[in-house]
Amino acid sequence: MKLCKTIVAGFISLVFTACFVQTASAADAPVTVTENSAFYSLDNGIVTAVIAKASGDIVSLKYKGMEMLAITTKPDGQLNFDNDPPGENLNGLNATMTDHQYGFWSHDAMGVRGTGDAVAKVTIDPAANGGERAEVSVKGISNNRKMGTGPGAGTATSGDGNFISDIEIRFAMGRGEAGVYTYCVFEHQPSYDATTITEARFAVKLADMFDWMLVDNTPHRNKLYPKEARENKYDYTVVQFDHPAYGWASTTKNVGFFFINPSQEYMSGGPTKVEFLCHRDTNAVAAPTVLNYWRSSHYGGAGVSVAAGEHWSKVVGPFLLYVNSGSDPQVMYKDAEAQAALESAKWPFDWVNGIDYPHKDGRATVSGQLVLTDPIMPSVKMSHVLVGLTYPDYQNAGPGGQFGPQTVTWQTDAKHYEFWARGEDDGNFAIPNVRPGTYTLHAFADGVLGEFAKTDVTVEAGKPLDLGHLIWTPVRRGKQLWEIGIPNRNGSEFLDGDDFFHDGMQIRYAKKFPNDVNFVIGKSDYKTDWYYEQPPHASDAAIAAADTPRVAPLPGEMPPGAPRGAPATGSAPAGAPRGGRGPAPAPGRATPRTITFDLPAAVKGTATLRVAFSGTTNVRSIPVMVNGEVLGQLGPLQQDTTLASLGNGIQGIWHENEFAFDASKLKAGTNTLTLTVPAGPLTTGVIYDYLRLELDENAAPPAAQ
Repeated sequence: MKLCKTIVAGFISLVFTACFVQTASAADAPVTVTENSAFYSLDNGIVTAVIAKASGDIVSLKYKGMEMLAITTKPDGQLNFDNDPPGENLNGLNATMTDHQYGFWSHDAMGVRGTGDAVAKVTIDPAANGGERAEVSVKGISNNRKMGTGPGAGTATSGDGNFISDIEIRFAMGRGEAGVYTYCVFEHQPSYDATTITEARFAVKLADMFDWMLVDNTPHRNKLYPKEARENKYDYTVVQFDHPAYGWASTTKNVGFFFINPSQEYMSGGPTKVEFLCHRDTNAVAAPTVLNYWRSSHYGGAGVSVAAGEHWSKVVGPFLLYVNSGSDPQVMYKDAEAQAALESAKWPFDWVNGIDYPHKDGRATVSGQLVLTDPIMPSVKMSHVLVGLTYPDYQNAGPGGQFGPQTVTWQTDAKHYEFWARGEDDGNFAIPNVRPGTYTLHAFADGVLGEFAKTDVTVEAGKPLDLGHLIWTPVRRGKQLWEIGIPNRNGSEFLDGDDFFHDGMQIRYAKKFPNDVNFVIGKSDYKTDWYYEQPPHASDAAIAAADTPRVAPLPGEMPPGAPRGAPATGSAPAGAPRGGRGPAPAPGRATPRTITFDLPAAVKGTATLRVAFSGTTNVRSIPVMVNGEVLGQLGPLQQDTTLASLGNGIQGIWHENEFAFDASKLKAGTNTLTLTVPAGPLTTGVIYDYLRLELDENAAPPAAQ
């Protein structure tokens, strides 16, 4: 490991110099860049960042003389790059996912060690601009080899990389800025083979002084979270779009560390994408972790598949690694949120050059007004309007996502940019800073089932586009007989839909509804009588097992306090949910859910059941039974993974399914309609957004299924 010894020696020398400059400098000091053969150091008197030239990893970030990142040290206190070298994922506790400490892009610029060297250079020289800004670049040229050896990008054993693309990682720092920016440029050249990316993110593992998690303003995700209280990481996922600033604080050192996304254009899945932002790492170190996932398989995921010969590029970022200090975590969090607003106002940054990143004058604002017109239900109002410009739906170029070949929509796209903004309740909207291109305009809102779409919206550089009045007439299949819930793309309004972030929600369902749900229209309340998810019904044995306290780690879990590199207690058993939580509960029985309603008289024509799902896992269709007779199947249902990890979510991939049937199957008086989720693992089932039954007595009855 001669190389690693050289790296360590160079690192110590470089950091010593940088720390001396920081001590002697004021907050308005000029930015400097120093370097040796292995590292760059960026310093502005507030923070010092050290970047590995071999990979683009950030291996140190110091603020007020304190190391903010998790680092691995030898017995003598020196940094240990023998065990955890930059750009190589050798032997962690979970070698394919969580090996590195410090900070890293999962798809680093190095590629497999020994197959090609990255090129490191200074792209903004502070000596040429009076110390206003510095930027360094580490770029790996693929030459058709697979790149990315960081955690999540491949396996430590295969060692063959992951994604065929040139990868350039940059870090930038300005005068007076309390942090460092990073961004990554992917470029698949026309001469390269077909390729598909896996998990793709930037992650930072923080020093153990950080003990307060700050994701939002709820007590569940804004709390003291010491290592000893480690919980399932899926308990803390949230919608990325709503959380531009998030991170951790230290209650002992009174410092904070945050990621700040000034834009969501480079993220995947649009404004409903649920993702990890913060959690404790899933190994014995349990480092406080901050993540910027721009592509993942979580909650349905989103994909990037590039065809052979296709020229494709994407710029992810820049976003800010922000540090601050304050009297308590809430002060620091409010400061980070204020900083996020400032960063958003500066977007796009004028200092980014040399790549496909249009500045302000190369973009445009797209505006207009949605006009909701619903002749059948004119009283319907919309709220929480979201409007976006996205790449048109397309067939993926590669072997398909995790569920095989599929049409890619804005919910499952990570390949292209998306531009979303919140509109007003009166329908007015403005989407700023849109890159030139041809898009589809999408809109959806609380209170309205379905989605507005307008194709072929062409945006030109520097030319504001006013689309005027856009008439939105929601789809109707006749008059409305009844509805359950609120069309809002998640299950939050249903029972436990506001308290879903716990393990064992399926067990909770079985306890609360031992005889399953019978929802009576006009009498039952969806807030208390309709459980947000419908999994298979847990057995009495599974309920009893869930109520038994655990006193020892399960197979596949790390024992508390286990040293780095220690083996787990055994291989995780088949069927174990992700996250090392032990074996899955026994399969449950089929779960019927009955809706009981009255009609004043017999009807004819076509009745249409319309169901909007916000999560569907390994349930391909649901039998529909009317008044005791099975009439057919509701489906096929679009699949995601929302219930796959212990069910800790209320939304994944939203979709609507319709089931039309002969209305004469209904009768005067009391009727029942039953939807049954089949028997199976408790990590399968559906999550509801909204249900509605409509009747068109003038339509010819459909043929029986």
